[in-house]
Amino acid sequence: MADIIGLQCSECKRRNYTTTINKKKSKKLEKKKYCPWCGHHTLHKDTK
Repeated sequence: MADIIGLQCSECKRRNYTTTINKKKSKKLEKKKYCPWCGHHTLHKDTK
């Protein structure tokens, strides 16, 4: 059961990326990705 989640920038709070995640087997997802609005790599956390 994979669900689609969005990844939100921790600095500007914009949702930049989407990905799938298995909700039964995983915890909160955090990745360091490029934010086009901030202009540099920031930590992105999962949102609904």
